[in-house]
Amino acid sequence: MGQERRSASYHVDRDILDEQSLEDLAQRLDSGRKPHLTERLKHSLRCSVPWLKRSLVRCLPVLYWMPRYSIWDYGMGDLIAGITMGIVQMPQSMAYALLASLPPVFGLYTSLYPVLVYFFFGTSRHISVGTSAVLSIMVGSVTERLAPDHHFLMRNGTNVTLVVDEAARDSYRVTVAVATTVLGGIIQVVLGLVRFGFVATYLSEPLVRGYTSAAACHAAVAQLRYLVGLSSTRFVGPLSLVYTLGDVCSRLHQAHVPTLVVGLLSFLVIFSAKELNASLSKKLPVPIPVELLSDVHCGTVISIFYLHNNICLSLIWCLSACRLLPPRVPQTSLFREVIGDAFAMAVVGYALAISLGKTFALKHGYKVDSNQELVALGISNTVGGFFHCYSISSSMSRSLVQVTAGGKTQIAGVISAFIVLIAILKLGPLFQELPKAVLSAIVLVNLKGMFKQYYDIVALWRSSRIDLVVWLATWLFTLLFQLDMGLAASIAFALLTVVFRTQHPQYSVLGQVPGTEIYMDMEKYKEVHGVPGVTIFRSSATVYFANADLYLEALMEKSGINISKMIAYKKRQEAKQRRREKRAKRRAKRDIKRQKDAMRAAQSSDVVFSVEEETGKRKETDRQEDISGEEWDWAMRENGTVFVIPEVQNGHSSWEYLKGGDPDMGTLGSASELDGDTTTLTSSCDDTLSRDQERLSLGSLGKWTWDIHSIILDLSPANFIDTVAIKTMKTIIQDFGEIDVDVYMAGCQASVVEQLEQGDFFSDCISKGCLFATVHDAVLYCTGKHEALTMPPYDCVLVTKPTHTE
Repeated sequence: MGQERRSASYHVDRDILDEQSLEDLAQRLDSGRKPHLTERLKHSLRCSVPWLKRSLVRCLPVLYWMPRYSIWDYGMGDLIAGITMGIVQMPQSMAYALLASLPPVFGLYTSLYPVLVYFFFGTSRHISVGTSAVLSIMVGSVTERLAPDHHFLMRNGTNVTLVVDEAARDSYRVTVAVATTVLGGIIQVVLGLVRFGFVATYLSEPLVRGYTSAAACHAAVAQLRYLVGLSSTRFVGPLSLVYTLGDVCSRLHQAHVPTLVVGLLSFLVIFSAKELNASLSKKLPVPIPVELLSDVHCGTVISIFYLHNNICLSLIWCLSACRLLPPRVPQTSLFREVIGDAFAMAVVGYALAISLGKTFALKHGYKVDSNQELVALGISNTVGGFFHCYSISSSMSRSLVQVTAGGKTQIAGVISAFIVLIAILKLGPLFQELPKAVLSAIVLVNLKGMFKQYYDIVALWRSSRIDLVVWLATWLFTLLFQLDMGLAASIAFALLTVVFRTQHPQYSVLGQVPGTEIYMDMEKYKEVHGVPGVTIFRSSATVYFANADLYLEALMEKSGINISKMIAYKKRQEAKQRRREKRAKRRAKRDIKRQKDAMRAAQSSDVVFSVEEETGKRKETDRQEDISGEEWDWAMRENGTVFVIPEVQNGHSSWEYLKGGDPDMGTLGSASELDGDTTTLTSSCDDTLSRDQERLSLGSLGKWTWDIHSIILDLSPANFIDTVAIKTMKTIIQDFGEIDVDVYMAGCQASVVEQLEQGDFFSDCISKGCLFATVHDAVLYCTGKHEALTMPPYDCVLVTKPTHTE
């Protein structure tokens, strides 16, 4: 009774929709005329005032939100946030300039010009653009590779010792950084114009966090030489981090103690103050400018104390005469040498900015345009490069300060830029005696957030092992191969994990939820029931060249039909059949020849004669002609002589073989009575066997049994199908058709159907009737077809006549 209820649930009151029915329905619904190509082109080139307004607002997002700006609602918050962020940005930008191996004043330039440009073109209202620790490290790797210290050695007056010409070295490093920044900006603008903003989707969150964690290690190791007062240079290239760390550790006994004391003391003061800021964040209206106070008071007081005691410290004297420099065209001859680094900086800078921008946009309820963000960063970098700036991106620490202080729009960024401008023009003397060890301490403290990302290892271990592998691989590649090569290797590895996951998807057999048109995995859900005689097979990933063979293997495993072994068995049987047919033809020719010889001998004499001698003569010839080594039945009898007895009946002669020594004592009988030892020469048993073997099929072999009549392939997860997968589908339909199992496909998207048509999938044998809109439509068709085939053509009624007895 339960089986009858489940069977009844397959039927619904609607038509079964296959692909041809869907196309007919779409043609009836789409009664409108499609526009001609010229009409579509004319419509795309049409220019109107609303279209021009939308395009202008899209290019300059400030025109959208600036007219709606409310001073009463946003003004005070942006003012406080801008001042606070400007105070924080001054020491950070100088410290990050050391990471880029540039004079600290160029960090201030980078926090001025690009911020003003981003105000007009950016779509995020809360991120703080400017100097970034990750991009500063990437710029530093380029500047130190193309402008190492040993290229700028000069004699120290009359002495024979060689010293580094720091002025010439820094000038050339600025030239390299500017060229890299301008080229990276151009790349970002081009990618944004061609709508290539989706490139950030290839940088998953585990990859970005692993990359920034490794970049924090590079930054920390790079600051060790300033923190301990060593003059060693930073290595570049693969394993540079290992070489730099080994060099610093091997020379720790040469550390400058006063510099080390200043650096450690500054680190402790800044770290403690930041922790106090974090604990009192809810009670304080604005964060305490820890870095600025440390620069002005701690660093300067300590340095003056040491100077009064004639203790030398490494100071940043260049800020005493800082000023705004006139714009300069970058040196384009360097583009060829830095194009790889520029592309890496463009991608990484955009990934950092868009990820942080989308986070704040989701929290505050607005949308960030990924392509426009790419254009905005590109224009900011390009324009900033002409004003001696290096590559920029968003800073998480400054963005959090801006949001915490009440910033609502990018006006806070403009105010912070003016604070930096005042610092460049008027506050330079306050920092002229600032030790570089203090800036190194600022960098190390601000890397705390990146070092906290190592907790991701525990979280990813619990949630996703594959994402954990991506995180660890990215971290390891970035540590060993520098930032640019590490990024490329990390992206390649992440894509390989995607290929691996699509190559080994989850395969399942579906069953029907009773009373519904829903089909779910039978192994996971106990309440679903399989459809009798139908196997519904689904892959969790699309079928393409990398997993097409695995798809076929999984289908055979889930259906319980090893079609490959069946096909191999069929081929062996067909080969045997061909060999038997060849032997039968040769046997027939020899039998006809012997029949003619016997008839000629009978015409010359009517007595019984022996053919034993003749058999012995031809025995060797028969063995050579028969490839398989079989000997003819008439020549391999038991001990005795084979005789031929002619018998004439109604004018026709027939010849029979008889085993025995004396023909008079022999008794002829039928073939069944002689157990195959008597055979009429004119029989056609070989021909009958040949015709039966011509009808050989997998279904008639009898070696396997199966209880399914249809297979439904659920292709709803597939968003594309390539030529290899199309050939695999053809093979599945043809091979299972050999054993009378029909194969249907369900849930194909319109793009997949178009690709099937382009790949010549449909033919006389495979029509669109094997494609169905849903799995349930395919089930209805399969069950209905099977019931029609198994139903008897007519009802047999036995009629009996009553018998009458007298």
